[in-house]
Amino acid sequence: MSYSEVVFPKDSQFLVTGGAGFIGSNLCEALLNMGHKVRCLDNLSNGFYDNIKPFINNTNFEFINGSITDYDVCIHACKNVDYVLHQAAWGSVPRSIEMPVFYEEVNIKGTVNMMDAARKNKVKKFVYASSSSVYGDSPTLPKVEGTEGNVLSPYALTKKVNEEYGKIYSTIFGLETVGLRYFNVFGRKQNPNGAYAAVIPKFVSMILNNEAPIINGDGNTSRDFTYIDNVIEANLRAAISSDKIKGTVYNIAVGDQITINKLFDEITNILGKENLQPKYGPYRIGDVKHSNADVTRAKVDLGYNGDISFKEGIKLAISWYKENL
Repeated sequence: MSYSEVVFPKDSQFLVTGGAGFIGSNLCEALLNMGHKVRCLDNLSNGFYDNIKPFINNTNFEFINGSITDYDVCIHACKNVDYVLHQAAWGSVPRSIEMPVFYEEVNIKGTVNMMDAARKNKVKKFVYASSSSVYGDSPTLPKVEGTEGNVLSPYALTKKVNEEYGKIYSTIFGLETVGLRYFNVFGRKQNPNGAYAAVIPKFVSMILNNEAPIINGDGNTSRDFTYIDNVIEANLRAAISSDKIKGTVYNIAVGDQITINKLFDEITNILGKENLQPKYGPYRIGDVKHSNADVTRAKVDLGYNGDISFKEGIKLAISWYKENL
């Protein structure tokens, strides 16, 4: 694990927002395994208590049940914190189209609350989750920072606004922010249930049960699927990055391009379910057709490796799901 090489000052205190969620709980676990103090802020609206239950009795772990939409909670959560890893948000493009006002409240106001609380508490670095969805309708491949198009959903817009606030809080208020544009993160603890579940856990869960998943469109839509350990590495490297890169954003991916048809074939092959055939449905409104990242800037500025490939990651993820579903 390349993130185990990242060294922080002794007794560093981390705050992970959304720490009971998929990415957040993995970050909490990695930091605790490295011997650091971790405070988790989550209101359990998206996250699950079971994700953090193994840490509750760890003396280096603290759980605050609260929302990033509550400014006073954010101020309290940031006290005596050195590094904030801000993951709390509502995801899903289709759901954001149904609930745009709610997404503005949580993803934009909540993030501004956290940035301001971090500023007032003199946090060293504020690393926040952005998204590949900010590239919108840009046809350029691979995606390079600075080549964004028009966003296609309220969710994407909230992430774009977060990035602008990151710049403002760095240039005007002096808070060192780094945004990470995640490209389709997958791996252990990702929830396979619900109407808005991510494609990989949903496919694995259904295929394990001999159910044919529905592929939106013709299956030639492509994604740069990124294993969770690459994202953990990116967060930790961003937290100790140079102050010269404050206010910037980086693609976090592996630089690969996997179609949904290929994803389905890979999962069925690993599970020995080659005879199962998918069903095809309509394209989803707001979906980007193709996504493939150039991670050069993250490698140069952050020292990011992203060395777990899609093929290695999907095997690790499926192994976890087989044991835990």
